[in-house]
Amino acid sequence: MRAVVQRVTSASVAVDGETIGAISDGLCVLLGVSVDDTQSDADYISDKLLGLRIFDDENGVPNKSVVDIGGTILLISQFTLLGDARKGRRPSYIFAARPEQAIPLYERCIAKLRSTVSVETGRFGADMKVSIQNDGPFTILLDSKKGF
Repeated sequence: MRAVVQRVTSASVAVDGETIGAISDGLCVLLGVSVDDTQSDADYISDKLLGLRIFDDENGVPNKSVVDIGGTILLISQFTLLGDARKGRRPSYIFAARPEQAIPLYERCIAKLRSTVSVETGRFGADMKVSIQNDGPFTILLDSKKGF
């Protein structure tokens, strides 16, 4: 499972011109599910997101988590994070999980995160327009297989 995590002052996602999810201070997370991901990958990413210390403390040091600041998370599925563009010019998506496998793992992440913080979501498989006000900018890449 791969995630692009951005510390944001605001973020929203729209489908067909209608905003379906919006947050203020917190994390905007683009999440890709791989064909070899399991529930343990979803748990790893969820735990990492809740504990990731990328928000400033009183000394301006990134030492607080989204939980510590009472922030929210906007979680958006994005299969293209599993795109492999090493050969040719068109990415291959053979490592991206099909919806029947990806949706339950995406939903597991949502449920695990919601047990601790407020979570807004995109719509799985929809053409979404994402607006992000990156704070810092501060962007972190996560991979449950620890590929980077």
